[in-house]
Amino acid sequence: MTLPDQLTVLRVAAVPVVILLYAWDFPNHSYWATAVFVVAMATDQLDGWLARRSGTSSPLGKLLDPVADKVLVLAALVMLIGEGVAPAWMVALIVVREILVSGLRLAAIERRVVLGARELGRVKTWAQAVAAAVAGFAAAGAWSDNVAWWTLLLALVATWVSGLDYARVAPRVLRGERA
Repeated sequence: MTLPDQLTVLRVAAVPVVILLYAWDFPNHSYWATAVFVVAMATDQLDGWLARRSGTSSPLGKLLDPVADKVLVLAALVMLIGEGVAPAWMVALIVVREILVSGLRLAAIERRVVLGARELGRVKTWAQAVAAAVAGFAAAGAWSDNVAWWTLLLALVATWVSGLDYARVAPRVLRGERA
């Protein structure tokens, strides 16, 4: 397992920590949860940079990296519903898109095609991560819930635009061709 793959696994390992910190009611818990989330998401940039720089991009990394991003971001967004700063309908629409694209990835794997992250998918991931961080800091009282709402709306739009990009390549992938 390469260093970039290990960083991806570390991101997955951060998920229960973020959940616990949001759920555990102690002073400044939302700040702590958001800080852990931000540091964990930063490893996404680092593992990608390391993989490209060292030429150690692996099929495992291409498959696991988007999953790690999804579980971390979605866990934070779901917990932020309970904090009162993430509207459930927005989070639900984000979750639906993520499940649909994950289903496409599974269908691609059955056809021996690894459907890696696409450029719009990367933009979507960062829009969601920024929205989760902004909402986390709003839950902590750093700024208004309105800032979180608008940031989440932008992330939702980016999420569905990216989903349409995956839908565009789906027919080729389902024929077993590269995207």
